[in-house]
Amino acid sequence: MKPYHVYAIGNALVDMEYEISDAGLARFGIEKGVMTLIDEPRHDELTQLLASHPHKRACGGSAANTVIAVAQLGGSAYYSCKVGNDEGGDFYLRDLTDCGVASAALDGPRDNGTTGKCLVMITPDAERTMNSFLGITGDLSEREINADAIKAAEYVYLEGYLVTGDSARAAAIETARLAREAGARTALTLSDPNIVKFFRDGLLEMAAPELDLLFCNEAEARILAGTDDTAAAIAALQKLAGQFAMTRGADGALVYNGNELIEIAPHKVQPLDSNGAGDLFAGAFLYGITHGMDHAAAGALASRLSAELVTRFGPRLPAGVARDLLAAQH
Repeated sequence: MKPYHVYAIGNALVDMEYEISDAGLARFGIEKGVMTLIDEPRHDELTQLLASHPHKRACGGSAANTVIAVAQLGGSAYYSCKVGNDEGGDFYLRDLTDCGVASAALDGPRDNGTTGKCLVMITPDAERTMNSFLGITGDLSEREINADAIKAAEYVYLEGYLVTGDSARAAAIETARLAREAGARTALTLSDPNIVKFFRDGLLEMAAPELDLLFCNEAEARILAGTDDTAAAIAALQKLAGQFAMTRGADGALVYNGNELIEIAPHKVQPLDSNGAGDLFAGAFLYGITHGMDHAAAGALASRLSAELVTRFGPRLPAGVARDLLAAQH
């Protein structure tokens, strides 16, 4: 058994989560339901506009949420990222360490710069809308890769958001190359419908020449395949990756184990906040398949945990709740 169940690389963003109305989104000129990259002046403007709204803060970014889920369930995880030598970076690494995740960012001195932030806005229908200021994580490059940790991992997980930057995309591609060279399995998440819409070719480049496992939701799969037909999207995913997990919201999920499609039943809940649900699904699924579960059992675990998450405010479950749900699975 290798020391790390999952090695991941992604954008390190301090999540700042707010509750807001649809009217508030419209008033602030924010497109609902997607991730939008913003510059620092726009970040500062939105922060001031949201100043009267209480918020919660956590170390985040899609891949970070995923490896935190792996660690919460009892797995071992390593995260390559880039944070600045500022208060935000101090907070980020402290929170990541408290969650039990090892990180390349802890291996040496940090560059001066502003740690990235993600303004996560939750509307009453539980839809999550994100405006992300990348800050110093926009400079993530091959320097942040830890080749030794990759060799020590069973799975190497690439965050789709990295496709938006040339150096970050190159780092993801090199990470996957090192993983294949070391005999580790590669996994990629498509991250967001807008990412697939505007950076499709770059995502395909990150997935090439072969991908072991793909995570996506139904909308992302359809956009990637250029179709409105889910069956056609599934066929396209089967050509892109050896295995995949496609979440379908209230309809559960579909998992492909390389031989057959497996339907994962949904859990009916009253949603409050969908932020981080896909990330948690990926983390719980990766935990399951690295701990002896078949794809059906891993999918069931991931579905149960992500359903619980959407009933709570915030991007991740309390560690004790995650472990209790895991124990109930057996």
